[in-house]
Amino acid sequence: MAAAAEGGWGSLPVPLSPGVLRALRQLRFHQMTPVQSATIPLFMSNKDVAAEAVTGSGKTLAFVIPILEILLRREEKLKKMQVGAIIITPTRELAIQIDEVLSHFTKHFPMFSQILLIGGRNPMEDVEKFKEHGGNIIVATPGRLEDLFRRKADGLDLASCVKALDVLVLDEADRLLDMGFEASLNAILDFLPKQRRTGLFSATQTQEVENLVRAGLRNPVRISVKEKGVAASNTQKTPTRLENYYMVCRADEKFNQLVHFLRQHKQEKHLVFFSTCACVEYYGKALESLIKQVKIMSIHGKMKHKRNKIFTEFRKLPGGILVCTDVMARGIDIPEVHWVLQYDPPSSASAFVHRCGRTARIGNVGSALVFLLPMEESYVNFLSINQKCPMQEMKPQTNVLDLLPKLKSMALADRAMFEKGMKAFVSYVQAYAKHECNLIFRIKDLDFASLARGFALLKMPKMPELRGKCFPDFTPVTVNTDSISFKDKNREKQRQKKLEEQRKEREENQGKKKFVKNKAWSKQKAKREKKKKVTAKRKREEGSDIEDEDMEELLNDTRLLKRLKKGKISEEEFEKKLTGNHRFKAGTIEDIESEG
Repeated sequence: MAAAAEGGWGSLPVPLSPGVLRALRQLRFHQMTPVQSATIPLFMSNKDVAAEAVTGSGKTLAFVIPILEILLRREEKLKKMQVGAIIITPTRELAIQIDEVLSHFTKHFPMFSQILLIGGRNPMEDVEKFKEHGGNIIVATPGRLEDLFRRKADGLDLASCVKALDVLVLDEADRLLDMGFEASLNAILDFLPKQRRTGLFSATQTQEVENLVRAGLRNPVRISVKEKGVAASNTQKTPTRLENYYMVCRADEKFNQLVHFLRQHKQEKHLVFFSTCACVEYYGKALESLIKQVKIMSIHGKMKHKRNKIFTEFRKLPGGILVCTDVMARGIDIPEVHWVLQYDPPSSASAFVHRCGRTARIGNVGSALVFLLPMEESYVNFLSINQKCPMQEMKPQTNVLDLLPKLKSMALADRAMFEKGMKAFVSYVQAYAKHECNLIFRIKDLDFASLARGFALLKMPKMPELRGKCFPDFTPVTVNTDSISFKDKNREKQRQKKLEEQRKEREENQGKKKFVKNKAWSKQKAKREKKKKVTAKRKREEGSDIEDEDMEELLNDTRLLKRLKKGKISEEEFEKKLTGNHRFKAGTIEDIESEG
């Protein structure tokens, strides 16, 4: 369907109720965005909708307003324990944000109760809250909502409560499926009545979303809202008011460039994206120490109870830095974000668009910068083709201070920092190996020495990806890293206790033969076969010169040698079979040459 034009709320074919208009005036939303003017009339006229619009285009109001209008027009008013609408979203942060927007409207409609059901707190608290206050409108994450449907033994029969359901909304539908919530969604859908209005809202339409549209929506109206002008013809997926930049620099220059940039923009609000939770933990602490007089906060998916508090606090700040993973990449609306900095490119191209979309929201201007290693520069062309995302180059800044020695000093002074750095490096390498765009992000092209210097490591960690490799360009510290202690006295006390236990165990076992329980022959064989496959795969990935045929020949020779040692064949038979194998191959080559 073609997008409707922007206009005032009074231009809608179906008039909005006074309470909704009053809330819109208080929020200073005087004009509709294209996605709102296209979606609201259809949703209010009882159509199922599947809406795709660029990130930051005002999708939240496009479903919040129709939900309220549909519930207000019900013939039979909702009772306390009846659920009229459910909004499902992939992350807690997005659920909190939607709940907050909804509360601006429901305060004008005291007859409606709303409830937020997300992880990070005791499920029984949610059960008691629902039983006490009810929940005509539920905003939830899939895991917690599915859990509450199975709480009948705790006195909550949610399956009965949803029989009156009028509207179901799946926000960021593609992300719901990406994050592995498909099983939870299917379980939830089984509890819901078939006679309902359903809306799917997303910034990108994937094949999985298309499958969900077919399964969960009845004769849906598809809405695709593009940016105006040239961007529309190119189907650009980022807002037109977003300035997108990239900077190419070596791995050991990247951190210094980031700190220099942040120090130059101290008064502004930034999101800094890293690829893993461990990188957020490490670099978050590093930035806290190196950038003074700026509020720096960190958030990632493995935080359980602190996430909600950190997110709410950062939203209220006029300026500051939020160090985060892709948990903050989707649908999150943080006011007045000036820069989105991507220290590590995301694992998928679509995630790049969503990260950038945290700034330049709903007509505001904003900027985004991604740091790339020299061998990753072709990613720029890939994004312009794959995501229709134009980018400009930003040259590396000059006169940049080298802060990596300071980072090393921090690791030497506190074991917690040393361990965070090692974990961050390992997690980064592992994430890099799994990058979706592995033609550009190839692990065998990584300069591990430069990368280790960029992480300010004191020594190289032991990990499979580094096995058998030498790093002449990386100089480990001469200090014995086992002697580095924790600043936290309790943690250091526990570490020393553990070291003492290990020392005693070694002394007790000294001279004793380690008893190894005999394993079944079949298991030993399976383990050997698996090891061979892993070795062969690693050598192939590293571009080994050993061909498969040579490897096969080598394995055959090894088997013959084992049989000889066990006395199963004589030396004469061994030599005959060994040379026979090689002659056969040589003979084959000679035959080919003679035929040629």
